[in-house]
Amino acid sequence: MSAKLIDGAALAKQLLAELGERVAALRARGCQPGLAVVLVGDNPASAVYVRSKQRACEAAGLNGRDIRLPATLAQDELVAVIDRLNADAAVHGILVQLPLPPHIDAARVLQRIAFAKDVDGFNWRNLGALVDGHPTLVPCTPAGSMLLLERSGVPIAGKHAVVLGRSTIVGKPAALLLIERHATVTLCHSRTPDLTVHTRAADILICAVGRPRMVTADMVKPGAAVIDVGINRLPDGKLCGDVDFEAVAEKAGWITPVPGGVGPMTVAMVVSNAVAAAEKSLAAL
Repeated sequence: MSAKLIDGAALAKQLLAELGERVAALRARGCQPGLAVVLVGDNPASAVYVRSKQRACEAAGLNGRDIRLPATLAQDELVAVIDRLNADAAVHGILVQLPLPPHIDAARVLQRIAFAKDVDGFNWRNLGALVDGHPTLVPCTPAGSMLLLERSGVPIAGKHAVVLGRSTIVGKPAALLLIERHATVTLCHSRTPDLTVHTRAADILICAVGRPRMVTADMVKPGAAVIDVGINRLPDGKLCGDVDFEAVAEKAGWITPVPGGVGPMTVAMVVSNAVAAAEKSLAAL
């Protein structure tokens, strides 16, 4: 492998240690940061994600609150839970684990979370602040991806970045964050013709399409930084990303693995947003 491996697990551990110092400073001022994670139903993958977030809270010294609710919960009941957490001064961050059961309107629930406690960064007010160039609580996966690039020494300013995927969870926020750091950005999606023409021109390639090993070596510019956001389960149960890792690693300059790349940083950024929310709440007093 010629590419430099971007170790998301190691960088996430480093970030959580740094956040621990900020949490200690908050405690010294009488503020114990708290994060509430709400899980509706018993989706096994969601349960794994929730446990990883609780472990991250413990590592940084946050008070993690794990709220488990039945899959049969009515939407109005879930909204009532969110309202109680919004009003709880001991809770600085609220995260509702997705996906929600089909009978619940996820958009309505997510928008019910107070923007100041929206650690996922999905509230329209937080997304609008990002568009306006004044980011507050930023969606965690793109924020983590940017931190991986920065701490790995990948140049961003003046470079051409290509983002595959246009979701409001990853693709669009990632494009905006890259623009804020003075990259020239192309955002591609399922209707983009001649996709390879764009990806081959990318100094930075962020892949978030949810298609196993879609990005092959012939689609990548030599020396490019490749951030693989995808996480796909193969028929044999193994996980892989959107990038053909072994082949692309021989051509790229930097690359993230799956697992162990963007995933741990996403979890760490949830904690980071919760700490930032606690700091802002204290500053507002």
